[in-house]
Order: sequence, then structure tokens, then C-alpha cells
Amino acid sequence: MSETIERHEFGAEVGRLLDLVVHALYSDREIFLRELVANAADAMDRRRFEALTSAVSALPPDAKVRIVPDKEARTLTVSDAGIGMTKEDLASNLGTIARSGTRAFSQTLDAAKAEDRPSLIGQFGVGFYSAFMVADRVTVTSRRAGSDEAWTWASEGQGSYTLEPATRPEPGTDIVLHLKADADEYLEPYRLDHLVRKWADFITVPIAIARDGKDESANQGTALWRKPKSEVTEEQYEAFYHALGMNFDKPWATLHWRAEGQLEFSALLFVPGAKPFQALENDRQSKVRLHVRRMFITDEAELLPPWLRFVQGVVDTEDLPLNVSREMLQSTPALARIRRAVTGRVVSELTTRAKDAESYQNFWENFGAVLKEGIYEDFERRGEIAPLLRFRSSAEDGWTSLPDYVARMKDGQEAIYYLVADDAEALKSSPQLEGFRARGLEVLLLSDHVDAFWPDQLGNFEEKPLKSITKGGLDLSKFAPEGEQPEAPEGIDAFVAAVKVALAGEVSDVRTTDRLVDSAVVLSAGTAGPDLQMQRLMRRAGRGGAGQPVLEINPRHPLIRALAASAESEIPQEAGTLLDLARIQDGDSPRDPAAFARTIAAALAAARSTSR
Repeated sequence: MSETIERHEFGAEVGRLLDLVVHALYSDREIFLRELVANAADAMDRRRFEALTSAVSALPPDAKVRIVPDKEARTLTVSDAGIGMTKEDLASNLGTIARSGTRAFSQTLDAAKAEDRPSLIGQFGVGFYSAFMVADRVTVTSRRAGSDEAWTWASEGQGSYTLEPATRPEPGTDIVLHLKADADEYLEPYRLDHLVRKWADFITVPIAIARDGKDESANQGTALWRKPKSEVTEEQYEAFYHALGMNFDKPWATLHWRAEGQLEFSALLFVPGAKPFQALENDRQSKVRLHVRRMFITDEAELLPPWLRFVQGVVDTEDLPLNVSREMLQSTPALARIRRAVTGRVVSELTTRAKDAESYQNFWENFGAVLKEGIYEDFERRGEIAPLLRFRSSAEDGWTSLPDYVARMKDGQEAIYYLVADDAEALKSSPQLEGFRARGLEVLLLSDHVDAFWPDQLGNFEEKPLKSITKGGLDLSKFAPEGEQPEAPEGIDAFVAAVKVALAGEVSDVRTTDRLVDSAVVLSAGTAGPDLQMQRLMRRAGRGGAGQPVLEINPRHPLIRALAASAESEIPQEAGTLLDLARIQDGDSPRDPAAFARTIAAALAAARSTSR
């Protein structure tokens, strides 16, 4: 065996590729430890597999990945008892950027039975070179199982590497990183322990960190989602759920399945049983964790759409490369298919569980407002989401659904009526409901922040259009109100015309209405454009184009009858008071609160003096 150190040039445009790996491929420097541990675990799986099919010695029973920080030497060593590499392997796998020993090895497994295949999570090649993000020199000493020779590969990542003979008592590999001046954190055992638990907690190979002369275990080694459902207890599910997001409640639903075929992944998802401490409005992105062959990749892969962001859990796939970065994920076709499959499964689970009305009520009160966002955002799944929605109603206690509403519609009723406002309690006594109640027409009461947006996007349900009762043009003439209705007073048309003139510039129209019973006036929107709630939101946001409301007058109300008979000179002030009353009824402030207060005070004083 020659004692000469051999110097070689890298292949595959090393300068450009190394620059990409170190500065562009990975978002976080700490990823290097994930990659090196993955390679070590892969090598041990390969040795275990080859020991079953060849003369390679079996993996020692106490085999593990060891991570050894040395503050004095400023080195970090990652050692394994895996398959190891020959001189040729070192030159081939580490001397040519982006050539993966794992990939080449996996091609030999096509004919092997699934249960005999090791879990190949490393990609020696690109992933290995992430070490140069934190090290200015890397040495790899390796001995192939079944061989007595060991070799050391060394490089500063500058375009060349060396190979020289070495000694290693047992098969396996030692990777020594000579850390850069700004990488001191990776010499601290507590920091290394945190990184292993973050990125590699669930891989099956034991991982230990050397601390004070002892090896301390750093990973759990059990990926619960990889087990068959029959082997997992409710207590284990609950414990994992609690650890996953620091939750203290019991999950409302647990989804555990494995997808096989063209797309392979395992998933363990939870729908919480209580609202999280942090409002879901603060961060609208799904935080379901993406793993590749048990190794954590990111919780920012957006595996579920924003309207399912309350779901927590893990998705673990075989169909992505381990060294994929968060940025590269967005353009990965396999991930797009996983997203569709996972979203479909969650929606299917909600549909099934919605049949239990009492249990589903708990879910809806926690996350219903978030689920409604799906109607606005997800055109493809609106038809699946709509039956899952629940509402308060003017005619029913508790919660009701769109299918239940449609089943109760009166003969001849052609639309699903709804009313949107900020205050759920105020909705129940809104004057907008009077004419509908008098005719036995049910109205859905909506008060969530998203309710101003999604009904127009849904458009209709079971061929019944959704209509806001605050928009003009609703014809209720085919439904007779209950009880006797007094005749409209003479002169009402002239009074309405005078009010319209007095309020020019503040309302778009003034007209009589038959949809009021106990109230004198009410506001409505025009037949085109946004309804009243959307107009209010647009005004609060400082956006123009909200339009002006319509003032509708109940000609049968005693106040209107009296005002219609009053002197024409008094109408301008009376018209302003009527508009303020209508605004207050809808939850808005009077145009001039101080002036309105003086008007009411004067009216009360006059009434008191008249009664004496």
C-alpha cells in the first residue's frame, strides 16, 4: 500500500456547485448536522442489509451514530459503524459533486422485497457538502465492511481533495469538521442535542452526543406515524400530540394512515380539542411538519391550505430527496400531490365526523370561522366545504347546516337568506329580520369576520342562491305576513319624496318597504354592489366605492304616520333623525352623535311637558 498522499481535482464544476450548496441550497447552517447524521444512519442501514445478503459482518448490537465535539481542537466528529467506503468509493462519492452513493446503491434494490430494504435517508453527494457551511476543512476516514484497508479523504472545499492510507479498527466512517471561527455554537453539547431532537429525533438508528466523557442518547428513535395503527395506543397518540405542539388538551380527531402506490407517505394528524393560545389569525400558514424518511425537513411546507391551519401533525414521505430545501419545495410536483391527498383526507374525516352533531359542535365553535375561509379561497373544494358549515338561525336554536336549511325552506322560497353583522347577539333582534319572521322565512345569522366575503364566492347551494337580506330587490310579496296590516297613510309618497330631497348626498334612495313590522326605518344596500356589512368594512378600511345605503321606511309605523302628517318645514330635521335611527339599529354611530343626543333630549323634554 503506497504511503504517498494523492491529490485530485473535483469533478462536476466544483466551484459553482460548492458555492450553490454553501450559499443557496440550504436556508439554515444547522442543516449540515441533519445531512451528516442522515448519511451515517444510511450507511448503518446499508451494512445491516448487506449483512443479510453477503459476507459483510453484521452491524454490532450497540452500533450508533456518535457526535463528538472537541473545543480544544475546534473539531466536530460524526462517527458511524456503517458500511464504510473504499478508496474508490471515497473518490467516486465525495470526489464528484452531486453523485450520490445512496442513489447508486438503491438502484440495486429494485428486485429486493420491501421488508428487506433498508431505509435510505442519506444522499452522499450534495448533502455531504453542507459541512462546508460551518467548516473550512473536512476529513473523512472510512473502512469498508469486509475490507482491512482504511482511507482518509480531506478537502478545504476549494477545488481539490486528497486521499491517503489510514487506520480504523472497525468498519465505518469518521467525519471530522474543522470548524470556522463563527461556528463555535456547534461545539456545545446542549446545542447539538437540540439540533438532533429537532431534525433527527425519529430516525431508528441511535444517536449519541459525547459529553463529559460519556455518550448521552439524543433521539427517541421511534416514528409513531410509521407504525401500524393497530400497534399504537390512545395514550401514545395523546402523548405525541402533547409533545408536538406543547398542547394540553385532548385531540378532537386523530388521523393516522399510510398512502401507497404511485405516491408513498405516512401521516399522523390531529385536530385539536381546544383553541390554541396563539390566535390562528396571527399566522395563516399550516405548520404540519414535513419529514423525509423520518428526518425532519420543515414545518413551512404548507402541506395543508390556510383554511385547515388548525390541523397539527406530521407527514413523512419517501418521494422527496432528503436535501430538498424549503425554497425548492414550492416547485416539487410530488409535494403538490401530497398536499392534495392530505387535504382530501382531512376534509373526508370532517365530513364523517360532522354526522355526530354534538361532537361536531365542539369542533365548529373552535375552528368554524377558519374553515369558512375555504369557501372564499378554495374554488376546487367549495362544494365539499359548504355542507360542513354551521350557522345560527332566526328560526332554530343551536347550530344548523345548509342542507338542513334547504330541507326546511317554505314552498315557493327560491333563495337561502342570510344576514351579516359584527355582533352575534344583536343579529337576533335586528329590524332586518322583522318582515322575514312575519312571513315564516328563516334567515341564517352570520357574525364571523369572514362572513362578509364567502357567501358571494359560494353563490348558491343545491341550486339555491344565497341572498343577503340587507340588499335591495328582495321580493317577499308571494309570502303573506301573519296578522292584519294597517293601510299606508295618505300623503306617504310626498313625505318619502321630501325625505329623499333632505337626505340627498347621504343615501342613494328613499322608499317604502313591506319588510318591517315593529321598526320605523331600516337601511338596505342597492340591488348591485356589496351588502351593508361589506360597505361598513370598506368604510372602516378607508376604501372608496362602498356606495351609499338606501333608507327604507315602514309606512304603517305610528311614527311615520305622524311625521307624514307634520308640516313640510320640519321634514329636513326629521329625515336626518330617521337616518340616524336606522344607522344605530345596524350597529353604526349617528352621523353627529352630539347633535343626535340633543335632538333626543329635546324630544323627551317636549314629550314630558305635553304629558303634564
